[in-house]
Amino acid sequence: MQIQELNKFELPNNFRGKNAFIVQLWWLVQAIFFRTSPQFLYGYRRFLLRLFGAKIGKKVIIRPSVKITYPWKVSIGDYSWIGDDVVLYSLGEIEIGKNVVVSQKSYLCTGSHDYLSSNFPIYAKKIILEEQVWLATDVYIAPGVSIGKGSVIGARSSVYKNIPKGWICYGNPAKPIKKRIEKEHNNNRS
Repeated sequence: MQIQELNKFELPNNFRGKNAFIVQLWWLVQAIFFRTSPQFLYGYRRFLLRLFGAKIGKKVIIRPSVKITYPWKVSIGDYSWIGDDVVLYSLGEIEIGKNVVVSQKSYLCTGSHDYLSSNFPIYAKKIILEEQVWLATDVYIAPGVSIGKGSVIGARSSVYKNIPKGWICYGNPAKPIKKRIEKEHNNNRS
């Protein structure tokens, strides 16, 4: 019995979202211009990503070591931070809200394969990080996962199911541990 017959694998039509020339051009631009840019040139990297169809908000901080598979499938809200060595494996859409922190070495994975089918078909499912989410260092987010507004995912956690808003979660698999405490700021000084 053949479990995987990779000679029968077929990439679905328009799976990448752009033609092969644009895909290769992005990979060259990313390797030559994006990754070699000085740390402080955040506006330059935002420009390059927008040039290739990414929706990037105001004052977004993206480090030069970030790797993005298909920028035309990525949207990042205002004032969000994407840390060093983050991978946005955007076979499917990745939607990142405003004021989100994706810390170093985190991996957002929108694609996988159906291991039950012998032709090993590839699929993609959207990932959503709602506003004010914080992924601590080295977090893995699986295809199709949504992280609710204001939630925190602890370092080295793996998230395979949706996380409700306002929770601190960690583990493998990540589980809600306690509610995130929101501090009230009193701007009235006596």
